[in-house]
Amino acid sequence: MRLSPLWIVAGLAPSAALAQAPQPIDLPAMSVTASPIAGDQPGTFVPVTDLDRERIAQDPARSLGDVMRDEPGLSATTFAPGASRPIIRGLDNFRVRLQENGFGAGDVSAYGEDHAVPLDPLTAERIEVIRGPASLRWGSQAIGGVVNVINNRIPTSLPGQAVSGRVSGGWNSGSRGWDGAASTDVRAGNVVVHGDLFGRHDSDYSIPGGRRQANTGVRTDGGSMGLSYFFDQGFIGTSVSRFTSLYGIPGEADALAGTSIRMEQTRWASRGEYRPGSGPIRSVNFWLGYTTYRHEEIGAGHDDHDHSDHDHPATGERLVHGGFRNNSWDGRLEFQHMPVQTGLGELNGTFGLSYEQENLRTTGEFFEFLPSARTNRAAGYLFEELRLSPVWRLQAAARLEFVRIAGSTAAFPDGLLPVDADQELENASRRRDFMPASFSLGLLRDLPWAMQGRATAQYVQRAPSAAELFSRGAHDASGTFDVGAPNLRKEAATTVELGLGRRTGAFRFDTSAYYSRYNGFIYRALTGSTCGEEFSSCAPSGGGEFRQVAYGQRDATFYGFEGRAEQDVLRLGSGTAGVSGRYDFVRAEFANGAGNVPRIPPHRLGAGLWWRSASWQASVDYLHAFDQTRTGTNETRTNGYDLLGVRIGYTAQLGGTRAVNFSVIGNNLLDSEVRNAASFKKDEVLLPGRSVRFLMTMTF
Repeated sequence: MRLSPLWIVAGLAPSAALAQAPQPIDLPAMSVTASPIAGDQPGTFVPVTDLDRERIAQDPARSLGDVMRDEPGLSATTFAPGASRPIIRGLDNFRVRLQENGFGAGDVSAYGEDHAVPLDPLTAERIEVIRGPASLRWGSQAIGGVVNVINNRIPTSLPGQAVSGRVSGGWNSGSRGWDGAASTDVRAGNVVVHGDLFGRHDSDYSIPGGRRQANTGVRTDGGSMGLSYFFDQGFIGTSVSRFTSLYGIPGEADALAGTSIRMEQTRWASRGEYRPGSGPIRSVNFWLGYTTYRHEEIGAGHDDHDHSDHDHPATGERLVHGGFRNNSWDGRLEFQHMPVQTGLGELNGTFGLSYEQENLRTTGEFFEFLPSARTNRAAGYLFEELRLSPVWRLQAAARLEFVRIAGSTAAFPDGLLPVDADQELENASRRRDFMPASFSLGLLRDLPWAMQGRATAQYVQRAPSAAELFSRGAHDASGTFDVGAPNLRKEAATTVELGLGRRTGAFRFDTSAYYSRYNGFIYRALTGSTCGEEFSSCAPSGGGEFRQVAYGQRDATFYGFEGRAEQDVLRLGSGTAGVSGRYDFVRAEFANGAGNVPRIPPHRLGAGLWWRSASWQASVDYLHAFDQTRTGTNETRTNGYDLLGVRIGYTAQLGGTRAVNFSVIGNNLLDSEVRNAASFKKDEVLLPGRSVRFLMTMTF
């Protein structure tokens, strides 16, 4: 029997890379993007979800969160098709760092579920999700994990060909929409130029019952240009990219008002590496980026929200209610030392310094939601890996940060309800300083049968964000009236994790079990009250336009499991057939019987069949999500659902490195009603129903 690779978390999607006969291929180790420890040692201390380009392209998802929504350990906010942020092990927003090639996203998606992530899956060569100790490299805001979009916008190596690239295009029956992307790399001596373009145009998507989910259209486009110069001891490069999007916000009131968000982002980035060749330093790497971001939230005037003509919801006057502006700097400098021989074994490591500055400004009505704020973060961190023996490795990491958040907010009365009908909120300036400290320790052991076991422990502190501290008003698109807590203290999490995996052979798998105890977990929950535009209108009833949500802090416990396996079964024709399985869950509850943490994804169980050959690829994938009955205060239960997907693909070689792939992908073929337990709008908004996607990709 010849072996087929396990796409350990990339799903059942074969790729154009399978254009050659099946070969025994190892599962990829964690890339240097995830770990600052050098070396060619196989195996990782933490689970890394790695979605390749073909897996990303086959998905009809229109945002970064949705493309990984059904992977073990991952979910998404699914607030709107154009705005869906990743959730890692039940943690979202300010606990999940989003970045591109190591640079922070520079957006405001963590400040509101309706805000888009300006990292489109169409631009990605690969998407990497990092959990555990390796996330310390990126800061305490990555306490839940890191989602890193990897592409070649700043070339980091000399290609073997003078010109290479790819062109892809797809059409989705569910949204009656198209998408496309093109990229190329051109080499001239020691200079490499990169360029890419992408775009998508989707209408309202279909839901079960032959209906359409109103106000779910998306129009997105963007591109980039990059340039790198290579010399004997390293390289230096730069790039400029742009992202624009216009998308609707679903839900009863927002669809009626035609609420939409128009956003744009421009990013300049520079990256380089220098290898001295002698002395104690093996390499010096730097990252430096500057991002400008803005978006405007558009809808009917407030007097038009009760418009009675449901067939023409957008006939009222279109108004810009307000918007967000964010200018940010992101810089990092890393020094990797030469291997050091110690009495216990070889020591490799990296010391790094980082600095981030975020200047957030709100306009119009959103100045009342969150007044302007500035956040500065400076940190130093150290990673060291000690090879104790041919089968044992030890890794340790530490990070110390300084965080300063300056803004303004209001003093809310007890109970978060007005004392009298005329009460008004007045802003007062506040500044908070924090010094989070984090530590981790990991042990990796090579085991018989090509398996590896890992055990990690970490203690991570996180400073609260400006939104968690200073929110103080209505947010139109999300339909919430947010109340911050300006006296929040640092959040701390102690986590232990055990993992077992096998990357080679006919049977391959990866599993992880984890337990986290939070001291002062910061949460955002519905209070049961509703409000109008002003705080004076808040009342303990359901009559207001906005649901009141408040930030709070209490101890909590998270624990869970995620795993995936694949087995080659038999040689069938010119290819290999096999089966796969996956399961994940996360349980989150407050200490002392205080109830469940809100918006936690349910248990999920899946299985699949696949067949792969040099030219043809086919797969059937089934996923069952169980009912979510462990709900937070004022939450409703969420029914489970079943997803059935089918893919058939054909790859034709055109000579040399040129190839073209044609694929047909069916999603939610059972046309199940899917509601996301982690979404604020799950009771109003269904996720897409049955759809068929046609995809063509050409590489050259």
